[in-house]
Amino acid sequence: MQRNYVEETAVITEELIAEYKSYLYKEEKSRNTVSKYIRDIRAFSAFMDGGQVRKENILAWKEKLQATHSPASINSMLAAVNGFFDWLQLPELKVKPLKIQREIFSKPEKELTRTEYLRLVETAEREHRHRLALLLQTICSTGIRVSELKYITAEAVKTGRAAVDCKGKTRIVLLPSELVRVLGRYCSSQGIGKGMIFCTKNGKPLDRSNIWKEMKNLCERAKVEPDKVFPHNLRHLFAKVYYEMEKDLSKLADLLGHANVATTRIYTMESGVKHVRQLERMGLVFAGKQKPHNDDYVVNNRKRRN
Repeated sequence: MQRNYVEETAVITEELIAEYKSYLYKEEKSRNTVSKYIRDIRAFSAFMDGGQVRKENILAWKEKLQATHSPASINSMLAAVNGFFDWLQLPELKVKPLKIQREIFSKPEKELTRTEYLRLVETAEREHRHRLALLLQTICSTGIRVSELKYITAEAVKTGRAAVDCKGKTRIVLLPSELVRVLGRYCSSQGIGKGMIFCTKNGKPLDRSNIWKEMKNLCERAKVEPDKVFPHNLRHLFAKVYYEMEKDLSKLADLLGHANVATTRIYTMESGVKHVRQLERMGLVFAGKQKPHNDDYVVNNRKRRN
């Protein structure tokens, strides 16, 4: 039915988007995933401005995005639109993603260090923002997503295990004993005997945007660049510290709830600082008049003297 609708009118409408949104929920996509897909489809619809859908229009949109978006963001948006056309049974309208060479180093200006993380926690504690300090430590010491905080309950603290349900998959997240201790103490002081620990007064999960704002509010006093401070970066720090200790990418993927190890590999990227130090230790750049002390140089120098 959707195919006939599009072939006859070739126009994306809000009614059609609403139908697709309903379909995504029936497919048990997460709320954040659905919001992202619909946002991208609406962005393409706005570009079309009520015009007829043609392959050349999608290619033009793809080209326009390259002036304002990163290649990864563009591919993500194209994937959302391609999924929409799959649902419409119009695969001929799908376009290929941009080819991106896999990056092996992260950006230093975006990498939150262990020291910076500790300063954030200490600042929150010093300002008596105990819940925020515990929230930071809970995400960073377990590697959970900010959307999974609702599964950190009083019951989970008592058992030291949280059953996390995300994207239709359930995994068990083990809580470090020290985290169990401080969370248990917090629950006792706040009279939390059951249910979510990090929630509003009405018992609803904390909004991610409010968490983001609270974290940003610490930056200046903690002397940490704001661009490094957001909930997901705590998850990245967990992944990097774990991988440095264990070097087990497959196990880390399980802990993070990743279906694909390739995704986990992104989390373990280093800024390149260690790599630069290794290159410097190789000593293959000779400054000034310093001569390389190797066999070839010695042999050639003897020949010149003779």
